[in-house]
Amino acid sequence: MQRLLTLSLSLVLALPLFSQNYKKEIKQLDQYAQQALEDWNVPGMAVAVVQGDEIIFEKGYGVKSVNTGEAVDPHSLFAVASNTKSVTAAALAILVDEGKIDWDDKVQTYLPWFQLYDPYVSANITIRDLLCHRSGLDTFSGDLLWYGSSHSREEVLRRAKHLEPVYGFREHYGYQNIMFLAAGQIIPVVTGQEWEDFVQERILTPIGMKNTLYSTSQINAQTNMAMPHNTVDGKNVEIDFVNWDNIAPAGALLSSVHEWSTWMRTQMNYGKYGDQQIWSEARAYEMWDTQTPETMSAGARNLWPTRKFTGYALGWEVESMHGEKIVSHGGGYDGMISRTVMVPGKDIGIVVLTNSISSLSYAITYKWMDLFLDADETQDWSELFLNFKKRQEAAEEEARKEREANRNTEAKHTLELSEYAGTYRDKMYGDLIIRVIGDQLAFQFEPTSLFRGTLRHWHYDTFELNWGTQMMLPSGTVQFKLDKDGDIEGLAVECPNPDFLFEELDFKRVDEE
Repeated sequence: MQRLLTLSLSLVLALPLFSQNYKKEIKQLDQYAQQALEDWNVPGMAVAVVQGDEIIFEKGYGVKSVNTGEAVDPHSLFAVASNTKSVTAAALAILVDEGKIDWDDKVQTYLPWFQLYDPYVSANITIRDLLCHRSGLDTFSGDLLWYGSSHSREEVLRRAKHLEPVYGFREHYGYQNIMFLAAGQIIPVVTGQEWEDFVQERILTPIGMKNTLYSTSQINAQTNMAMPHNTVDGKNVEIDFVNWDNIAPAGALLSSVHEWSTWMRTQMNYGKYGDQQIWSEARAYEMWDTQTPETMSAGARNLWPTRKFTGYALGWEVESMHGEKIVSHGGGYDGMISRTVMVPGKDIGIVVLTNSISSLSYAITYKWMDLFLDADETQDWSELFLNFKKRQEAAEEEARKEREANRNTEAKHTLELSEYAGTYRDKMYGDLIIRVIGDQLAFQFEPTSLFRGTLRHWHYDTFELNWGTQMMLPSGTVQFKLDKDGDIEGLAVECPNPDFLFEELDFKRVDEE
């Protein structure tokens, strides 16, 4: 009898933690997502929730495009952007398993030409360093090098040597797309396969992600594709895709919630899909171990009182919430924001893909955590983040008014318009061309066709920058710098935004060639 009781108890204890029925929570999440989509004025969204080896909820909301009105479904593809980083880390984990590389190998062992701001850093930075954002560079530093540019992957990395650090090496977290590009470029050196081919052959195909794309060039008329959108005067406007091939290992994948659920299930099954061990359990744990701790502000501590730590692992963000370890990542693309969240201790996860720039995906995933992790107190995250957005917009409007008030409309430009025309060069980025067209100045950033438009005189030798393309960037200014003789020696571009550091560029005027 005692033996029977012991056996029964063992069987009960062996039952998977994910046996809980989440029907009530799913119903609440579904209603919340539908309302939040309307409140945020986002065209479309897809959500999937996984439990163990099952997708227990998947649904499309809204439309793929405001132009066609076609509905989003769980198989609609969205750009998952930086969620791609977890795939690149897993690809390298496979090579670690095979003994072809080690996390702590020096990058110059594989890319001997790779240089950063300091000879010591160049010689000692490792693959692990590339994957956990501790290079010493600032968050998003150098992203102008690759964004929409004609620079190849190798050229982006070679130009990155001009970037200036803001932290000591391995001293502080600084989110870096270019370092993930460097990590991805190790794959062809070791395997003879490009990043795309290796990821397709060793990860996407084996786990059945047959419709997931690694480039916008693969999109065709038959693709079930959600389109990116910007907001113009309060209305959603469909925009074109921007090709990210030259930064692919950091953010090029396009997937659906249905197929990304397979990715989450493989992750939470410690690299195993069906009877295939894609990467080892040991590597799975390593990719979830905190490598670079992050600090929490007083505001963050108040907002998330159950968060006890936060940091970056290898291709994943890690933190604690509601007594559980959370493994997650976000993705920001032109006109699309996404979010993946997994709770390994409960074998559950969620992915949210959207086709507009907003915090909607974050609101949904935080609500999901409250519901599925039995939070003592629940929060209306959608309303909270909407209020943050309103305050931010109000602050931006106040800053705009202040800038306008400080403008001296009587101050004329020093020189004739034709004297501002010419070629201006930043040694890292490349050339900016200024021309006179009619009665105004026009600009073109040579490395990309996306950065072009006109310059309207603001005051003195400062001109307002007006983009001629459907940009997510705000208007900015171009200030021409004159030397003691009144000749133009260079210019500075100011464009306050959360993504691109124009202040890193130092354009010097060059003689006509």
